[in-house]
Amino acid sequence: MSKARQLAQRTNQAGRKNLIINGAMQVAQRGTSETGVTSSAYRACDRFKPTITNAGTWTISQSSDAPDGFATSLKFDCTTADTSLGGSDRFRLDYYIEGQDVQHLQKGSASAKSLTVSFYVKTNKTGTYVCELNDADNTRAYSQTYTVDSANTWEKKTIVFSGDTSGVLDNDNNSSLQIHWWIASGTDFTSGTTPTGWEARTNANRAAGLNVNIADSTSNDWQLTGVQLEVGSVATEFEHRSYGEELALCQRYYYMAANGTSDTSEAGLGFSYAHSDAEYRSAIDLPVEMRAIPSLDSPTVTNGYRFVSGATSSATTQVVNSITVAYPAWNTKRKFLISSGTGQPDQNAGGKSGYFQVYQSTSAYVAFDAEL
Repeated sequence: MSKARQLAQRTNQAGRKNLIINGAMQVAQRGTSETGVTSSAYRACDRFKPTITNAGTWTISQSSDAPDGFATSLKFDCTTADTSLGGSDRFRLDYYIEGQDVQHLQKGSASAKSLTVSFYVKTNKTGTYVCELNDADNTRAYSQTYTVDSANTWEKKTIVFSGDTSGVLDNDNNSSLQIHWWIASGTDFTSGTTPTGWEARTNANRAAGLNVNIADSTSNDWQLTGVQLEVGSVATEFEHRSYGEELALCQRYYYMAANGTSDTSEAGLGFSYAHSDAEYRSAIDLPVEMRAIPSLDSPTVTNGYRFVSGATSSATTQVVNSITVAYPAWNTKRKFLISSGTGQPDQNAGGKSGYFQVYQSTSAYVAFDAEL
């Protein structure tokens, strides 16, 4: 074993080394598969956000196909091809890190730390791809290429990024350091030259060297797992964490409180009370402190939600199609107040207590979003 690797292992044994949450793609709170995807949003595996602009149609899923030592991966299957990308078209996978979590990198100082990104990738399409580090606070970036040598084979890739002595990262809860995996891009991002180090971000250089278009055939797919970002210039063994620990870390950014797809037909969510004869409210305790005061993520579903108040023998029930934010000023990073909406039929229920449910619908859910 080299001295550099021995030093890296001793350093990393002192504490948590992987800056990536859910790098083994274990947690998928939003669901394990989504079809017909053509736009940018968090989907399937938590913390990893596909950015898609006019680059085909996709099924995005948490797959059980994974390399030895892993159980799951994030998979993209092309279902409608785009063989001619426009200049600004793109498909990349993004990961965002809070500024307060990367202060130890000493970016912007003479002591700036090198970083190593390692991951497992599998695709039917061999060729040259691009992995980019992006400093969102100072508009700086560093892109490097990697090559997929064998089709339909899990390959481990390791990329070392030197420290950046320019641009201090903000010490806050906003997105500061980002990783981008470019897998399809128009000429706006490929027409320049591959950087040899950190530079002022130039769009033409960001995906320079990318020579594949993963969107050009419905036979194409691309998978990722085992993502690790660590301090130093040596890739060490992947840091596995328990599912429970990864879930709690993910819930800082997104919390699926009740989901009619995976829970029972009447998934209880919390105690409720009749705020008036025309409105029902329920206070939700969030399991961890979220990154910021979250927004409510809950679709409109016919008869998807139910508020019940009063004793069993004389219960008052109100089934509604949607829920709303009851009182925004009351909400915090740990508690949230939802409402049935005002103007409900007069149930003579004012003051009664009870409970709230996602009710007999596989499409209804209640979630809280504080994503970067």
